[in-house]
Amino acid sequence: MTIQIASVPNGTVTSAKGFSAGAVFAGIKTPGTDKRDIGLLVSDKPCNVAGTFTQNSIISPSASLTRDRVGISKKVKAVVANSGCANCAVGDQGLVDAKETTDIAALHLGTTSEETLVASTGVIGVELPMALMREYIPKINVTEDGGGEFAKAILTTDKRSKEIAVSFEVDGITHTVGGVSKGSGMIHPNMATMLAFTTTDANVDPAFLQETLSNAVKLSFNQIDVDGDQSTNDTVILMANGAAEGALLKGGNDASDAFAQAVLAVCKHLAIEIARDGEGATKLIEVTVDGAHSDDDALKASRACAASLLVKTAVYGRDPNWGRIFMAVGKSGINLDESKINCYVNDIQIVADGKGISYNVQSVVSALGDDEVRLRVNLNVGKGSGQAWGCDLTEEYVVFNSAYTT
Repeated sequence: MTIQIASVPNGTVTSAKGFSAGAVFAGIKTPGTDKRDIGLLVSDKPCNVAGTFTQNSIISPSASLTRDRVGISKKVKAVVANSGCANCAVGDQGLVDAKETTDIAALHLGTTSEETLVASTGVIGVELPMALMREYIPKINVTEDGGGEFAKAILTTDKRSKEIAVSFEVDGITHTVGGVSKGSGMIHPNMATMLAFTTTDANVDPAFLQETLSNAVKLSFNQIDVDGDQSTNDTVILMANGAAEGALLKGGNDASDAFAQAVLAVCKHLAIEIARDGEGATKLIEVTVDGAHSDDDALKASRACAASLLVKTAVYGRDPNWGRIFMAVGKSGINLDESKINCYVNDIQIVADGKGISYNVQSVVSALGDDEVRLRVNLNVGKGSGQAWGCDLTEEYVVFNSAYTT
């Protein structure tokens, strides 16, 4: 049985049945047109939940509290998220404030604090403005079409919201997976400066839910890079409330495979949009490595290439310096045979059997000027493949981040 994954028009995190969301501008961020900085996401029913979190040794109490609640309860109903303040490196007060924030949200939504998760993003070293949290969280109106508002509430230096939903049908029942994310700078593999919230109305076994999310993150959010830095607040959450009233998905059948494909499609879209929206970026870079000894080798090599500052600057300057691609793939540490490598820029071959070949330089320069630049490396030593995404590195990135808090 083949199950088709379909895009949901104007899809967002509340496209799945039983989810509502809303947001408000409280003044945590600087004012601006249509800005929001506190958001709520809530399910009508308790959800099984899965999560992945930052691997930074310094972690925001907002992220650590959510990580602990996901690991202990496995049942949640709501998320409260803020932007403009990371609630990180503020001592014991950070955990006190994170817990109070969930208390406030839970009281407003009619659930419990233990069933409420919290996420924060913004400037490190600043305490959460709890007076604003106490005043404005109760003012948030959650609705079934409030996903777009929630998506705005988690933005920091992002230039645009990132939203998507997809659906698939099993035994005549439509299941939906939706999501939103934020991220633009301090983005590097092993999670990034990002928050992502995904929802589904499928009925999913908790262990399979975590397995599905972990695999999707490995192939999406862990394969993006903007600037080589890693945040203290990274959080990806997947909530499943079973509101579609379909059969339990626990792996090992076509319906479960379709669910996993849907989650991956949502995560990959959101991850790519983060890379595309990199601070100062003008181009999305997609790196595909084929013919590796294993998929893991291909993922490592593609990630190393997408993260290379020299590759990023070459793409920005439209410089067909393929030696930088070779360098980046080589530094990944995977096993390869240099004499077998082929390399392409937007399908134009520039290297064959490990050596540069004659090509029209202006054609490659023109290709490097596209909004999306595709670099493909075929190692020709196996069947492994993998992809990673990044963006070019520009003067604007340096200027922006040289005065981030001033």
